[in-house]
Parts: sequence; structure tokens; C-alpha cells
Amino acid sequence: MRLLRSTDLALRVLMRLAVAGGSSPTTRDVADGMDVPYTHLAKVVAELQHMGLLEARRGRGGGLTLTEQGRTASVGAVVRAFEGSGDVVDCEGPTPCPLNAACRLRGALRRAQEAFFTSLDPVTVADIVAEPTGALLLGISRGADPRDGQAADLRDGQAADPRDG
Repeated sequence: MRLLRSTDLALRVLMRLAVAGGSSPTTRDVADGMDVPYTHLAKVVAELQHMGLLEARRGRGGGLTLTEQGRTASVGAVVRAFEGSGDVVDCEGPTPCPLNAACRLRGALRRAQEAFFTSLDPVTVADIVAEPTGALLLGISRGADPRDGQAADLRDGQAADPRDG
């Protein structure tokens, strides 16, 4: 199974914000840091905001912050929301599959897809940014090579717990 680009970006935005500490990067800052088009990321941010997982403030002093709901959000729920409930294969497409009425593969793939989502349900955003990932993410988000010692500084207390807002 391959995730949609928007799903990938949503998870990466949540991870980035989970380690932001007291900073509130703008959507443009995050897009530049991820090397993705601003307009595409803005759509993802809008959906995450609609879901209550992040707050976006405009103007001076604005930016993106992860909500407590976002920090404890299930990765499975986020993936489901962005991937939708469609089938893994398109049996109904422009040229419908001739086996559609008696196909056993479609059901098996649907069960596999649900098992994939279910395996992600107990994993939270906070879980996926726990050490050593959190320090590495901070190094990347600052444009630094995490091997240059900056990540080591974070382990010594500057970044503390990623759940510390």
C-alpha cells in the first residue's frame, strides 16, 4: 500500500510541530523546510486545522501550533482521514473488472487495508516523535546537520519532552 502525498505531508507536519517547542513556524516555513509547494501544504494544514489537530494563526506572531488533540492523535485515524475509505484497487473504473460480481480479491484487499489502519491506531503523534526521532527532527527543521552536535544539545535538555508544547 502506498500513502497519498497529502497523508505523508500531514504526518510530517504533525511530527514537525510536535517538536517545535515554543516556536510557531508558519506554513511557508514548514513548506520550505520540507521542500514542498506552499499551496499543497496549505491544503493539508487547513484539513489538519479542521480536524482540530493544529491551530493556525495569521499575522504578526502567528504560525502553526499543535493542539493537545494533535499530540495524542492516533496515526491510524489521521491516515484514515486523509486516505479516505476507498478500495485499494479500482474495480469500478473506466473499464470495470469482469470479475467484479464474484471477486474474492477485493474483500481480501479491503481486510488487509483495515488491518494496516488498525495496526496504526494505537500509535500516537507523540509516540512517533519520541527519542531519538525528536532530536533528529529538530536538527532537520533548523536546517542543521543533526550530526554537528546540535541534536546532542537537545538531548541534554533543551528540547526536553516532545509533549511539552
